[in-house]
Amino acid sequence: MKKEAYAKIKTLDSLAKILESARQKGKKIVHCHGVFDLLHPGHIKHFEAAKRKGDILVVTLTKDEFVNKGPGRPVFNQHLRAESIAAIECVDFVAINIWPTAIEAIKILKPHFYAKGSDYAKQEDDLTGKINEEEKAVKAVGGSLHITDEVSFSSSSLLNTYFFHYPEEAREYFTQFKKQYSSNNIIDALKKVQDVKVLIIGDIIVDEYHYCAGMGKSQKDNIIATKFLNEEIFAGGVLAAANHLAGFCKDVTLLSCIGTKNNYKRSIAKRLKPHIKTKFYYRNDAPTVVKRRFVEQSFLTKLFEICYLDDTGNIPSGIEDKICGYLDKHLKDFDMVVVTDFGHGLITPKTVKILCKKAKFLAVNVQTNSANMGFNLITKFSRADYVCIDEPEIRLACHDKFSNLEKLILEVSEKISCDRIIITRGHRGSLAYEKKSGFTRIPVFSKEIVDRMGAGDAYFCVTAPCVFKGTSMDVVGFIGNAAGAMKVLIVGHRSSVEPVPLFKYITTILK
Repeated sequence: MKKEAYAKIKTLDSLAKILESARQKGKKIVHCHGVFDLLHPGHIKHFEAAKRKGDILVVTLTKDEFVNKGPGRPVFNQHLRAESIAAIECVDFVAINIWPTAIEAIKILKPHFYAKGSDYAKQEDDLTGKINEEEKAVKAVGGSLHITDEVSFSSSSLLNTYFFHYPEEAREYFTQFKKQYSSNNIIDALKKVQDVKVLIIGDIIVDEYHYCAGMGKSQKDNIIATKFLNEEIFAGGVLAAANHLAGFCKDVTLLSCIGTKNNYKRSIAKRLKPHIKTKFYYRNDAPTVVKRRFVEQSFLTKLFEICYLDDTGNIPSGIEDKICGYLDKHLKDFDMVVVTDFGHGLITPKTVKILCKKAKFLAVNVQTNSANMGFNLITKFSRADYVCIDEPEIRLACHDKFSNLEKLILEVSEKISCDRIIITRGHRGSLAYEKKSGFTRIPVFSKEIVDRMGAGDAYFCVTAPCVFKGTSMDVVGFIGNAAGAMKVLIVGHRSSVEPVPLFKYITTILK
């Protein structure tokens, strides 16, 4: 790369000073912004058209960490993307944006024109909704939005064709899926769940990550000594599930139980999305469940876990009566009930009975973990409208280690009168079942994993309202695998799977 091209790459602060000087000399500044993961003729035509509106063309690009196009993106890192853009003759300056959107960069650079491609001519088609805010920002600094009208290409489509970065088994699946559905079909299905009124019930878990670094073997004992670095506290269990759900449904009520011994009440409150309504009951006989994991920070390797819980039985009968009383009175008020049963005592036989009898639509996830291995099974429910569990959980429920999954799904479907079931299978994707259409296998969309914790909860909670709305199970399986692929890139429960990044990821893989 020529030295002149390298010289074009600036920090935003230094670029702002250069542009201020140019502005005082009467120069017109044009600003383009984007990811530009794969430069193609459409980008070059866009830059050339933008340059014709002024004297100086500035291009800012999205930092790697803010590229919300799903696993595997960006294909090219921010430095390579900046160097590639700087090599284009019509581009005068390049900067890597340090914020998630262009809004702050616009305020700093103060362009006369903010140029976007023809894809943004209809602002209602912008998945992020940011084009409106960007237009306001450029107008606030005395500029205007300019839409170029040049030949359009899709970086995502080109990358999917020539730089296929998904697992090989997904290639044929995507090819066939795109023949039936577009990204708009899938996104419309997700948008339709906004008005669903949901009650979610399940066990609260506070997940703690205590990060540490290995120091070596103890001199006197056969143990590895570690040094404490820092810690994070996450809203786990039903709290994480409710946060996922509340991104897609506007009306979510959370019902659960908090232990008064070490209750974490304030921590829970500040980690829940503000529009989630809560109905908490307090038990004096037990703590709020805390799962403390000791994690090697560099590679996020989990070394050891300590659980703080009372697993001697179900919740006290007095609290059980109050919960059942609430359900008996209010289940009619909700379109659907989502149950995330972690087997820590909240979901009692009495609770199950009233849920099965009175919920209008019942979506159930019953989990097996180290505290309830083999005792917390989906077959505790006599009825469900949608079940989402993993392969070990259905094998435990059927007491069958080796039979094929289709056989086990049919067995569970008959036993609990459920016509729509999905079994998640980790790196082998998922298997969806619908009585009227049979089985659909969905391969894993990404093998890139940061943290597996909570991936199944994200899958379940994003798909449950779609099933309620009647979305076909092949589409539900696609949505679930996309949500799972995004969740495994998130450490713990630092954030939820949110609509806009999921929409962008779906659009990217279906280009």
